[in-house]
Amino acid sequence: MLKRYDLPACPVETALTLMGDRWKLLIVRDLLTGTKRFGELKKSLNGISQKVLTQHLRIMEENELICREVFAEVPPRVEYSLTTLGESLKTIHDAMWRWGEEYKEKLAP
Repeated sequence: MLKRYDLPACPVETALTLMGDRWKLLIVRDLLTGTKRFGELKKSLNGISQKVLTQHLRIMEENELICREVFAEVPPRVEYSLTTLGESLKTIHDAMWRWGEEYKEKLAP
């Protein structure tokens, strides 16, 4: 987990340090609709390897953006959801969504 003294002075750089990766943003996108299992996330994130998804989920959990819940079942079931802090990324996600839509409209013939 990053400590306050490890974070950059610039708030934009802090956000990029935590979320400046395509996969992390897409993980947030998927978890904004609700709790997901690992397989659901992997299936939704076209092109991500199991190793990379695992790494990003661990980092996001360490940074308190997502919660990992393990159920004592056979086979074990693991579910991921956004924490309150992770849910606060919704405004950023929504702004990026709107910007992307506007950009695509301007490029349309």
